[in-house]
Amino acid sequence: MLFHIKDQFPELRPYLDKYLEFQERLEVPAKTVLLEEGKISGNYIFVAKGCIRAALNNNGDDKTTQFFFENEGLTSLESFLKNTPSLFTIETIEPSIIYLLPKKYVTALLDDLSHEPRFLKVILGFLAERQLHYMHEFVSFIKDTAEQRYQNMLNDRPHIIQRVPQHYIASYLGITRVHLSRIKSALARKQG
Repeated sequence: MLFHIKDQFPELRPYLDKYLEFQERLEVPAKTVLLEEGKISGNYIFVAKGCIRAALNNNGDDKTTQFFFENEGLTSLESFLKNTPSLFTIETIEPSIIYLLPKKYVTALLDDLSHEPRFLKVILGFLAERQLHYMHEFVSFIKDTAEQRYQNMLNDRPHIIQRVPQHYIASYLGITRVHLSRIKSALARKQG
């Protein structure tokens, strides 16, 4: 959210550059837990390279809720803002290069940016975009079949299918790996 808006809004660069030295750069392997469910989020995470997922434990069943890729940022927002236990785990899927910015610097940066007139518009636009994405996901889970959700992913976000292991995709779609294999086979027959 913060450091990847530099190119889009050059006038914010002096504010953002001031906090670059406080970021911690990490190169981590796949399956690295960056935030454990139930722990308090203390960092904003920026993905420079790699793929990350957010997941929760539902009575021992791992459920993927979201994927994040290059030039995207994330945190467990409610945990980060309210110092409450995170509802989900944040874990790398691929070997990744990430930057962590501790909460105290995020807070200071946001305070600095609050004096910049265009920042409010930027942040509201970003939050509205993220909220709309989650609303579309929620509505899709209610009204669409698993086949339709997979087809939507193929059409709208094919990079997920190209980079994310099938068991995480199945978990994200709310189906088993076997069901996902059937969907893929049926689609292949339709296209072939």
